[in-house]
Amino acid sequence: MYQSVQSFITEYQNESKFTQKLLSSLTDASLKQKIAPGFRTLGTLAWHLVPSGGLLKPTGLDFEAPPEDSKAPESADEIVRVYSNTSAALIEAIQTQWTDEKLQESVNMFGQQWKNGFTLAIFIKHEIHHRGQLTMLMRQAGLPVIGIYGPSKEEWISMGMEAPV
Repeated sequence: MYQSVQSFITEYQNESKFTQKLLSSLTDASLKQKIAPGFRTLGTLAWHLVPSGGLLKPTGLDFEAPPEDSKAPESADEIVRVYSNTSAALIEAIQTQWTDEKLQESVNMFGQQWKNGFTLAIFIKHEIHHRGQLTMLMRQAGLPVIGIYGPSKEEWISMGMEAPV
């Protein structure tokens, strides 16, 4: 749980840079990649990473974001652009609308009382979780994957080392 607005902003800026870099590797053709029938495509999963009001709206935080039920664009560049704009809008909203004290306030989330600082922690973990899923679909689509908390296979090779298997 975050105790200060600045600690959230610092971590989210770092995490959103990783997400932005990953999304930048997508192609329009790759957006249709699925793990299996009945599951999200790479495009819908990437679009799901765009911050929306879904998890954050109950906290009262107000920022420019696509409607939660909006359809994923068919353009990878559009997903990257909207993710970039929306994450910047989220950071600005937290900087201007919240104080450290606001992080201690509780709101009803999924039938439970969550402090805003906890909701922000879940928000970041949610992005990290889906980013992991995204990398698997990217591999299936033949796209390069960046290392985030350690080198990817491609990065091991570029360092002249054998990638662990």
